[in-house]
Amino acid sequence: MTLNIAGRTIETNYQGFLFNMADWSEDYASEIAERDNLKLYNDHWELIYYFRESHIANMAAPTMHQMVRDLGRKNVRFHEQKAYEQHIYSLFNNDPVHELCKLAGLPMPQPDD
Repeated sequence: MTLNIAGRTIETNYQGFLFNMADWSEDYASEIAERDNLKLYNDHWELIYYFRESHIANMAAPTMHQMVRDLGRKNVRFHEQKAYEQHIYSLFNNDPVHELCKLAGLPMPQPDD
């Protein structure tokens, strides 16, 4: 699929995942979110940037468990990891890791074994 975002032509697969991770921008994330009927707020952006930074550091997207463990400890609003996990699911109803990888411009995550 070809997208025109902020004057740039960007190629994605049929699910909206980038072919070239270097094409990522906040404009891309906003456009994909809008297409997926998702309004991005600060909590969404925090998770998107966490995924990008984690991928750069580890060459892989974090799992749900890693995300909850890493960010749940830092989040002053949630004192329990389970509550933070529920919050993430309230932001991304279906599959948070899948959606975050797409919004962060990362490769589509592989299914868990």
